[in-house]
Amino acid sequence: MSIKWMGKWMGNWKGPRIGKGAISGITLAAAGLVGALGAASSSATTISNNVPGFIRVATPAGATNPGTKISVMVWLQVRDQAALNQLAANLYNPKSSSYRQWVTPAQFAEQFAPTSANAATVASFLTANGLTITQIGPKNMYVKATGTVANVNKAFQVQLQNFTLNGQTLYANTTAPVVSGAAGALVQAVYGLHNLQYTHPSVTQTTLRTGTGAAVKGIRATGATAPSISSLCVAASETETLKNNGNSYPYAALKGNAYAPDSGTQGGCGYTPPEIQAAYNLTGLYAEGYNGAGQTIVIIDWCGSPTIEADANTFSAAYGLPPLTSSNFQILYSSTTPTCGAPDPEINIDVEWSHAIAPGANIALVVPPSASFQDVDSGEFYAIINGLGGVISGSYGSEEIYDTPAEVQTESLINEIAAVQGIAANFSTGDEGDYTFDEPEYNPPSVSAPADSPYATGIGGISLELKSNNTIAWQAGWGTNITPIDSEGTIEDPPTDFSFFNFGSGGGASAVLAKPSYQASLSGAYRLLPDISWLADPYTGGVIVISEPFQNPEQVYEVYGGTSLACPMFSALWAIANQEAGAPLGQAAPYLYSMPASTITDITPVTSATNVTANFVESATVVDHYTAAQLAGPLENTTEFVSAIWNYPLYQDTVYVLTFGTDSGLTTATGWDNATGVGVPAGKAFADYFKP
Repeated sequence: MSIKWMGKWMGNWKGPRIGKGAISGITLAAAGLVGALGAASSSATTISNNVPGFIRVATPAGATNPGTKISVMVWLQVRDQAALNQLAANLYNPKSSSYRQWVTPAQFAEQFAPTSANAATVASFLTANGLTITQIGPKNMYVKATGTVANVNKAFQVQLQNFTLNGQTLYANTTAPVVSGAAGALVQAVYGLHNLQYTHPSVTQTTLRTGTGAAVKGIRATGATAPSISSLCVAASETETLKNNGNSYPYAALKGNAYAPDSGTQGGCGYTPPEIQAAYNLTGLYAEGYNGAGQTIVIIDWCGSPTIEADANTFSAAYGLPPLTSSNFQILYSSTTPTCGAPDPEINIDVEWSHAIAPGANIALVVPPSASFQDVDSGEFYAIINGLGGVISGSYGSEEIYDTPAEVQTESLINEIAAVQGIAANFSTGDEGDYTFDEPEYNPPSVSAPADSPYATGIGGISLELKSNNTIAWQAGWGTNITPIDSEGTIEDPPTDFSFFNFGSGGGASAVLAKPSYQASLSGAYRLLPDISWLADPYTGGVIVISEPFQNPEQVYEVYGGTSLACPMFSALWAIANQEAGAPLGQAAPYLYSMPASTITDITPVTSATNVTANFVESATVVDHYTAAQLAGPLENTTEFVSAIWNYPLYQDTVYVLTFGTDSGLTTATGWDNATGVGVPAGKAFADYFKP
């Protein structure tokens, strides 16, 4: 989840593979026996909560072609969910004798994983219905198969239908799947009955509501020399008069803060690793020898990028970071080698900024072959069960309300398995606020999965203003509204008719997963997001180096933001905390709600005495005055914010009013809030807290 402005290791383990007519990892005799038992049984189990929510808002588009070949993945239940839950509770309870006595993958399998006979039963059900088994997952946690839509319809007693949603053509089941025989009692969830995918919440400086569009580009790399990019984001007030295509009337007279006033023709501002390291006193950590050494950050990003190591090393050379080599950076494919790899800003953000915060840590880039829930969730499980690292960073998600509750619960189970092994799973909370887009009457609020898991840590975002000496001037909950004032020479009067929410940190309450004990003091009965936040606003974002094909030279410096930036930053700091602790800390969230105030900066509303106001002069006698609050809308429940005049660099005579701290449906407040969680880690003080 980001916003714009990795050879071989451990043998590329892929888990047991299954060919036609053979089952790997289980005996054929056992498979035949349980298959016979399953066939003899007349029972059938409805797999509840396994219909995707997006079909409620999508447009039906007819039956899915029965001859289309698709893949399904059946996740199996663990053998004793209640005991696993109790184990997780004990492991994170300082008063328990089991506190932080993490289990190994082998111990997890022995106590909780499905048996090979369980997997054989499910495999037999699938093959009996014409599907071909392609994999029994590690520790028998899932069975994967392929077949035609007709096979899938028959196997699960559904009828897959096509839908259109936001310009996409998707398919989905409209009724709950049914699993006949003994396999039914073993099933946790059925993946693949729809083809909704994960997305990266990556955004750039843009005026488009969709969060995509042209970034402020053109700043090119020249070897190890980084260009000068403005770190002055919001400056003292200015006065600007805008004419309507050169006519006398109407014209607009603006007064207030200016956005990135010293950035010249490039527009925008962004921060470099040395600036962020100084602002949060990470340099003090490094001076003490704490830089993530001995730790591994596991980044999950599908498809992969052929230029990531070269890009990251140009970035590292420019900002005084150690190079990435085969000794500290590895690329691992969780199953098949992807065919969709290309330069991807999401991968660059994750790798470069985790390296920027924890330059001594190893990085393992795990690459699933696609963004499907099947590939990405099994990719995370691959990282967990192989113990690739103590911190997992996932800058991706899906809108919980669109998913199936069974998928949401399975994702949470995967994170619970990580948590009991002492592995932290961190996920971005998204860049769409509460997903209502300021129209709650049409768009019900939602949160991002898998950040919603009680066994994961949800990372939200903030806007950041630094002083010239790289100390923090202010931090605000990230949420950007845009009000057009002048559109290529045409004055927009009234401008408030065209104001819109652009993007902002995700947060709110899950509709599926219960509130964990570490959030007991918060209101409600459901899991609340985010837990903690860091830099995410693309208008105050982080610099990356990325290869842009067909440019010469290809490598350019750009500024990105989004909770895709905040997540790898926090994951890297958590790796340093693990280093200081001298032992794995496990999931981060249970610690955050009881840490001293000195370790986490509470983010409260921020405002400015020079927020933007405007007079629109219609004639010699008519003047329309717009207050700062009017120009900053839609404000919803926000009363304090910062606004600034932005001379948009890509179009002549185009001016907007930007706001900081105006998240859609979410607000900052003293203590935990649904925009920033408990706040922002105070860098060195945060990691030092975990030193014995």
